[in-house]
Amino acid sequence: MKTNYSRRDLMTTAAALAVTSMTSSTTTQAATQTPEASAIKTRKASCNCGQLTATCTGPDPERRSLCFCKNCQMRTGSAFSIQTRFPRSQVTVEGKSKAWKFPIEGAQPVTYRSCDSEGVTYYFCPECGSNVYYDIAVAPDFVGIKVGAFTDPTFPPPIISGFEEYRFPWAMNIEALPMPGGHHA
Repeated sequence: MKTNYSRRDLMTTAAALAVTSMTSSTTTQAATQTPEASAIKTRKASCNCGQLTATCTGPDPERRSLCFCKNCQMRTGSAFSIQTRFPRSQVTVEGKSKAWKFPIEGAQPVTYRSCDSEGVTYYFCPECGSNVYYDIAVAPDFVGIKVGAFTDPTFPPPIISGFEEYRFPWAMNIEALPMPGGHHA
């Protein structure tokens, strides 16, 4: 019998795997490249409606980060963001997108540090609004992709954690939170 999982189920599972990996003693092992990690793979990220996709072909990326900066929190509506960077030559983008740049030209500078303060262009699906990929000024040879857009719980965990000073105190210790409704797998 085939089980159908929703996008939310897959994203929740991926986030839980990332949290578990980041808080466990195996973080160092997860960061080590294995022969499987260097194997050529094809991974496809997409928006909610499937119109905007980024197909990545090559080994899993070496840079995978968990970010707690205020911009990542506001853009995702979550306590953190998980993203990765693939060499531009390994990424094929298909579909229509709408761009949003930060910092905003002519706006007051923000009063906090963020992962995108050097300049970034985020690309969103104009139909469903999902942020799938981005171009970051400090790494022009790479395409940043939101890990949740892959909806793949086998995606390797983050190996970098940034802007932890902005972290919600409970964000990395979900198991310790009292949950009147229960903890669900």
